[in-house]
Amino acid sequence: MATRFPRTTAGAPDDLLLKVTPPRVARHQVTRPRLQIDHEQLRDFPVILVQAPAGFGKTSLLAQWRLEHLAQGRVVAWLSAQPQDDTARLVQGLALAVRTGAGRSTFGHTLLAGAAPAGLEGVTVWLAEVAQTAMDIVVIVDEVDHLPETAREALTYLLRNAPPNLRAVVAARADCRLEIDDLVAYGTCTAVGPAQLRFQLDETLELVRGRFGARVDRDAAARLHELTEGWPLGLQLALSVMASGSDPQAEIEVMAAQGGSLRDQFVNLLLANLDPADVAFLTRISILDPLLPELCRIVVHDDGARERIERLARDTPVFAAGEASDWLRMHALARGELRRRFAQLPAAEQAALHARAAEGWAAQGLLEVAAQHALAAGQPEAAYDLAERSLYESLMTRGRQSTVLEWLARLPADEVDRRPRLLLAAAWSLALSERHDEASHFIDRILAQPTADDALRCECALIQSGAAVYADDPDRFAELHDPWAQDPPLKDPLLLQVHANRSAFRTLLEGEPALARLRQQQAPRGEGVQAIGYLGRWGDLILGLSYLWEGQVLLAEKLLRPTLARAEGELGRRSPFTCMLASVLAAAVWERNEPDEAGSLLANRLDVLEHSALPEAVLLGFRTMARIAAAEGAEHRALELLGALDAVGVVRRLPRLCIASRADQVRLHARRFRPETCRDLCEQIDALLATPGAPQGRLWRRNVMLLREVALGHAAIAAQDWRRAAETLVRADSAAQGVKLGRLHIELLGLRAWVLDRCGEKSLGLLREAADLAATYGLLRVFDDAHPALGDWARQALAAGARPAGPGPLAAPLRAPPATAVLQARATPSMVLTPKEREVLELAARNLSNKEIGLAMQVGEETIKWHMKNLFAKLDAGTRKQVVQRARILGLLEGV
Repeated sequence: MATRFPRTTAGAPDDLLLKVTPPRVARHQVTRPRLQIDHEQLRDFPVILVQAPAGFGKTSLLAQWRLEHLAQGRVVAWLSAQPQDDTARLVQGLALAVRTGAGRSTFGHTLLAGAAPAGLEGVTVWLAEVAQTAMDIVVIVDEVDHLPETAREALTYLLRNAPPNLRAVVAARADCRLEIDDLVAYGTCTAVGPAQLRFQLDETLELVRGRFGARVDRDAAARLHELTEGWPLGLQLALSVMASGSDPQAEIEVMAAQGGSLRDQFVNLLLANLDPADVAFLTRISILDPLLPELCRIVVHDDGARERIERLARDTPVFAAGEASDWLRMHALARGELRRRFAQLPAAEQAALHARAAEGWAAQGLLEVAAQHALAAGQPEAAYDLAERSLYESLMTRGRQSTVLEWLARLPADEVDRRPRLLLAAAWSLALSERHDEASHFIDRILAQPTADDALRCECALIQSGAAVYADDPDRFAELHDPWAQDPPLKDPLLLQVHANRSAFRTLLEGEPALARLRQQQAPRGEGVQAIGYLGRWGDLILGLSYLWEGQVLLAEKLLRPTLARAEGELGRRSPFTCMLASVLAAAVWERNEPDEAGSLLANRLDVLEHSALPEAVLLGFRTMARIAAAEGAEHRALELLGALDAVGVVRRLPRLCIASRADQVRLHARRFRPETCRDLCEQIDALLATPGAPQGRLWRRNVMLLREVALGHAAIAAQDWRRAAETLVRADSAAQGVKLGRLHIELLGLRAWVLDRCGEKSLGLLREAADLAATYGLLRVFDDAHPALGDWARQALAAGARPAGPGPLAAPLRAPPATAVLQARATPSMVLTPKEREVLELAARNLSNKEIGLAMQVGEETIKWHMKNLFAKLDAGTRKQVVQRARILGLLEGV
């Protein structure tokens, strides 16, 4: 029979009772799968060290892990360390933590008595008693950095000598040293640091959605993530600001534009608590981004700069360190406020700091950044020289188009004309943007130079062909590329890589995706091609488009995921090239029926796509978002997105986007059988094609005529004119097969099978072929995207017959989430309570009497009284209400 805990444990200081009480898990806390305790990166380690500066959510994560361990039936002992915890007091706290967590009133009796062993002998006694319990015990020690050095050494001894039935989780700030690096090296300990604790974009989206629901869309949540950089405390502050306003989405806009309340809270939380000398130091180095400790020393003339930065990086969340590098980044919230303060310094001091920064960056070889500081320091000639030496290489190797265009706006025209490499950089940057028309003016000035040779003329043709791609004029692109297709007079490996990419794209336009990949792989690239990162990733983008062209979404996803991750790390999430990669990957992910991930990939990126992306990437991005909205039942949002696509086509003078927008609107209205609306949209397509200024080239007309045929087929379906629909779909399918558009071919096969079935003809064989191809390619959305009635019919028609291998296109369509069920009290599995005691606890939490509990469990009332007496003893409670409350605090009861 269990014995009751005494109200105050003899021998233990009273305040330890509070320190062994675990914190409550926040109501809105998001459970992140990659940080769950049973994740493959965490589950097999007997020791886990969580180490990060303040504000990274260490305690919240430990509280979550505690509940996860309890749910797996383990005993969990919690201890929050204190500065006064010497070794003896630490051992007492650990003993009381196990006693409370296990419900064992006799555990640690010797240790909690007045004559407890001293020093490491006490830790040994505790370890021996843990081993003798034969229970699976997890001990969690939070705020280890508060412990004095002797107690930390005792904790290290405990970790090194833990018995097999003990797992340990310890959390500390970044500057705390536990001397267990060898445990990490030998694989018995793993460390979780700031990089893992930062929220990823999908986690931020889930957090915002759980807090505000549909009141905040994906784009706004993504802007919030970029503003806070995934910093947990920053997110918490931002959510508090949003919750205090009437329109949470509008609050994000204010924070993004001005900082607003979030900046004020950040300053009060962080900068106001720093030493004035530290604030002055941070203000003067805020102009450096990224920064090196040595560079900071040069700029502020402070020999102690390295030590100061290392201390601030440990103690505050101002800095984010690079992996295995001395490079640091300043948090955007801190940088914005500190630069505002920098602008208030005397002009002479600002100029001097910028001048020293220019010298430091130039010494590091980062001439582009040095040029910006030289210009800010009032040294224009030096700035122009540095810009000429750096911008062309920066553009070709890192894709810094926006930087080149910014310099182009700053530089006088005569300075540009007398600097040939600046002319080339300007022409390249303009060609690969919505300002592609302006590139021709720079090309004329380049070719007018007396030193122009074949290599320069070939490079100018590459620039002009790039402008033709951005102008969505494939026939002009072919005209410019074909004369230089074979044996280009180029020696620069960067330009040879560009030529290889263009050759692959040229072949793709002819409807030969497999040959395009071969051409891209076999094209000559010259020496040093392995070092070409940015331009090589352009090749990956074209290969991804070729896979998507064929419908090979599994291969496209496999190729583009690592490419996108590298591009985001090097160029940033909202760089034009990164957004184009995300658009193509999102289209592939959507076909895999992963709408949340596809939406996350495109969140807060459509505005970049509409201004700075290839027409195909713009089309894929807006189309994917529109289909996600339609599948979620937000047809009005889908039509709005397609209308925005049409507007982009008008503003950028890309008529194919206008036609594609109307074709997708026809598809959307055909789902609801709206024949008049579909007919009107088809007439608008014909009017656009008949516009005198519309392109007449073979490649352009072939693409848009295919869009027209598909739209006509959907319009016939909307009118339920099945015979006309069948004839139109045959024509469209023939055109799609002619250019090897595999995904569209499978969709049209499915539509043809359904339409023939409506005509009373046998078409199951055609459907099976389409479904089998879809399963092979991984296209799970193809039938439901074509028409919801097709998806439903396909599932029914194939249910009785042979199904394609794998899930194929028969995955269930997206449905509205079910209404949240009322949560019932549920006892978590643990070794503290017996199964019968857990069942009694669950029923007691529903306010049932002993008699009612006995009837529910089909046992006598006296038996229930005996179980309740045990619960009173184990949970140290005096009333039934206290039993439930204590069980909830200890994590033994959920859902109440």
